[in-house]
Amino acid sequence: MKNNVIGSTEIVKIDPNYECIPAKVDTGADRSAIWASRIRVDKNGILRFALFGEGSQHYTGKIFKREDYGVAMVKSSNGNKEMRYRTHLTVTIRGRKIRTLFYLSDRSTQKYPVLIGRHTIRGKFIVDVKQAAIRLPKTPKVGYNDMMLQDPYSFFCKFRKNRPPRRSKEKSV
Repeated sequence: MKNNVIGSTEIVKIDPNYECIPAKVDTGADRSAIWASRIRVDKNGILRFALFGEGSQHYTGKIFKREDYGVAMVKSSNGNKEMRYRTHLTVTIRGRKIRTLFYLSDRSTQKYPVLIGRHTIRGKFIVDVKQAAIRLPKTPKVGYNDMMLQDPYSFFCKFRKNRPPRRSKEKSV
């Protein structure tokens, strides 16, 4: 039973060639997604893509070719909708190989290049959110108070949303 427990983050293997890939396990996400670049469909209808992008340490430039693929309209957590290609890849999680459907997307701005959704782990693993195989360093965030203290007037102008100043209801004498 202990072998079936995974954390909120895991180190996974994709295909036989991509090892030690950090992945976020997201039980709120229906499907899995992977960072893909150079996505295109050629004149013969074959989907071509590279895993990861040139800025990634995992990028090899290898072009994958797939005849078995589909597309779907995906609504992200921020409400944006976009068309994404999807295809099957083999992922290894804690030594267990799973052939699953991955959506190909630009995850270059995300902390984790791979997102494992609940369809991939359903019936195979239990997620213990207290466990995490990896913890990426947090990027320091500048809070509103820090911004305001640096330049109070610019802060005021930026966040008042260009509204004219309120007029006082009191009448001047």
